[in-house]
Formats: sequence, structure tokens, C-alpha cells
Amino acid sequence: MKMKYKIYLDNCCYNRPYDDQSQLIVKLETEAKLQIQKAALNGELALIWSFILHYENNDNPYDDRKIQIAKWEEVAKVKVAYADPILEKSKSLMQMGIRQKDALHIACAIEADADYFITTDKKLINKPVREVEIINPLDFLRRCLDED
Repeated sequence: MKMKYKIYLDNCCYNRPYDDQSQLIVKLETEAKLQIQKAALNGELALIWSFILHYENNDNPYDDRKIQIAKWEEVAKVKVAYADPILEKSKSLMQMGIRQKDALHIACAIEADADYFITTDKKLINKPVREVEIINPLDFLRRCLDED
């Protein structure tokens, strides 16, 4: 099976299954995210991992979550290490009102030439970043995995 897209899931996306699932949108986003990860495991998507994902996950106070999320680093086809151009790009993203860690995530996705930056963070969804499309997991699933 040919790989369709290179994708970057941000930290809030990885943590979505641990949020309150009694809210319908949270449950739907969780299911969409799990389908995206299944496609990555099946080789349909190239998952990107980064130094900022590693850093944020290691900072997770819940060991069980930290361990489960860390496993996705091994699944990743592309790994982004810290580099000065990423820091410079993140600074320009911060000038658009994007928070520091989010800007680093997006800069890593851009550095890895991601097709999509997938997030559940509503503050990021409509940010006009021209180098990568920022999308919610539900919209990604609808657009990219339900094409057949």
C-alpha cells in the first residue's frame, strides 16, 4: 500500500483519548485520532515525531500516558531533531499569536515537510500557516482517509 501523506500529530492530539470522553466532540476526535494512528501503523501514513513531542511527553505527570504515547516515536517514519532554523521559524509563528510550544510543533512539521499538522487545539485550527495545513483529526479523516 502506498503511503498517502506525511502527518504530524501534536501533543494535545496524542492526549485526546485521556480527556473526558463524555463530551461527544471529544469522543469523535478520539476515534478519528485512533483511526489515523491505525493508518500509520498500516503504512498508509508517514508519522512524524519531534524533539518537542519528546520533551512535552516526558513532562507528562501521568506515567501510564507517557509510556503509551512514547511508543509512537518508534512508529514514526520521520524524526525531527532540534535545529536553529526550527527555532527561527517558531519565532515567526509566535508573531502570529501562536504559543511557544505550539509554534515549535508547527515549525517541526514544516521542517519535516508534513502535508498535515493534526491538532484538537481550536486556537490553532484557523491559523493561516501557508507551509502546512492545520486540521482537526475529524476533518483529516473525512478528507484524507475516506477517499476510497
